Amino acid sequence: MQTTDSIDEGGPQTPQFGLIIIGDEIMSGKRADKHLPAVIERLRTRGLQLAYADYVGDAPQRITATLKRAFASGDLVFCCGGIGATPDDHTRQCAAQALGVELVLHPTARTLILERMQDTAREQGIAYEPERSDNRHRLNMGVFPAGAQIIPNPYNKIPGFSCTAISETGFSGGAVHFVPGFPVMAWPMIEWVLDTYYAEFFQRTAWVEKSVIVFGAMEATLTPLMEEIEGTFNRVKVFSLPSVDHPEYGRHIELGVKGEGRSVDDAYAALLVGLRQFDATLGPELVRN
Repeated sequence: MQTTDSIDEGGPQTPQFGLIIIGDEIMSGKRADKHLPAVIERLRTRGLQLAYADYVGDAPQRITATLKRAFASGDLVFCCGGIGATPDDHTRQCAAQALGVELVLHPTARTLILERMQDTAREQGIAYEPERSDNRHRLNMGVFPAGAQIIPNPYNKIPGFSCTAISETGFSGGAVHFVPGFPVMAWPMIEWVLDTYYAEFFQRTAWVEKSVIVFGAMEATLTPLMEEIEGTFNRVKVFSLPSVDHPEYGRHIELGVKGEGRSVDDAYAALLVGLRQFDATLGPELVRN
């Protein structure tokens, strides 16, 4: 499950990672999203970065449109929420519609869900009745788009699933990995996906940020310097974070560069040289790995 968006020459191409978070409870503020910082951290510890995140309510048309973009993007996307079997869960159906395939009961998912039913009956000290209506309904949680692959769920065995878009010409588009909205389930499943499919991209080069606090300058004045740095050092990104009421520094700009090791060192040195041409006061320097 790999896509193409290369930033390294001569090695495996580094994918772009995206995140989709689904649920009216997030959009209404009833629940606060915890997935974004968790996914950022899990990528960061593996030397990877999140490129973007989309938030979507429980509207099937909007979910389908969002998933179509994800599949067409060529990116690797995690999708959290909406894969249950209640009336407000639409993600499985929307994924199938986005791919133009049928929904089918995945045989491995069926086995895992039946095992979970047996475990639950045993824990509750009641008879296992697979044909009971509520148990038959639970099998819907294993109905995935045709061709989906299983994502194991270590919490309760009810799996998630992964899908890859394949065009008529055979081009492999983006891969979307679908996990539940519950963090206790979703985060170990996301870790499993990363470690199982994308380990070749881990820690290939150290990602570093170097920045300096700049007092008494305007972003517009510093923009030509930022453009010059990015034009000269094409493997780094320049960032500018202005603040008007920082509790320690007050009004200032945090100006810096981020990218891979040696490239960042050279670009940051050039940035400092360029800043000395302006009538600005430089404060503390910051380094983040």
